Amino acid sequence: MTEFYLIRHGQTQANAQGLKQGTINSEITNLNDAGEAQAQNLADNFDISFADRIICSPLNRTKQTAAILNADQKLPITYDKRLLEISYGQWDGQLNSKLRETHPDVYNEYWNDVLPDYVKYATEGETFQSVIDRVHDFMVDMIAKCPEEKIIIVTHGFTVKAFALDVLRPNNLMSLPEPRNTSVTKIIALNEKELYLEYYNQIFN
Repeated sequence: MTEFYLIRHGQTQANAQGLKQGTINSEITNLNDAGEAQAQNLADNFDISFADRIICSPLNRTKQTAAILNADQKLPITYDKRLLEISYGQWDGQLNSKLRETHPDVYNEYWNDVLPDYVKYATEGETFQSVIDRVHDFMVDMIAKCPEEKIIIVTHGFTVKAFALDVLRPNNLMSLPEPRNTSVTKIIALNEKELYLEYYNQIFN
């Protein structure tokens, strides 16, 4: 059995400003003071000493979150591009509110976020299914390589959602929210075909 503990990074300035971050990796997408405090709160309340390793998205905001979380435990840490955030293409770095105002037909009103067909406008953007496929590939790979390990995954909001969507396979891809900053989601893999979402978007205080 492989256990995956999926953690979304702490808040960034871009998060606070309501920007689509995508794969931007600049000063504005580094953790802000609130994000550092969130990561420290998680470190104080979610003991990762049970885990065997950390695998992290290679963007700064996830690296910073992982460093705070791992400051005391010193677990081995590696990076994997399959854990990157969804790229919104030419929408990366733009205000969510402005995009919704311009393209209301590709927004879900309840979550105030883009629908899968946003790519008809953001033609360079990554499809929802593409992210689901790459995280599925990551899980299958880790299940084969680490069949008895407990793995901390530090990644991004939509990426965590993609893991959950891959396990649940709902008809409506908007049926789940993106998880909150520094929330934890747990997936149990008995094998590559038997996957269970044990909990989603849990905050430890």
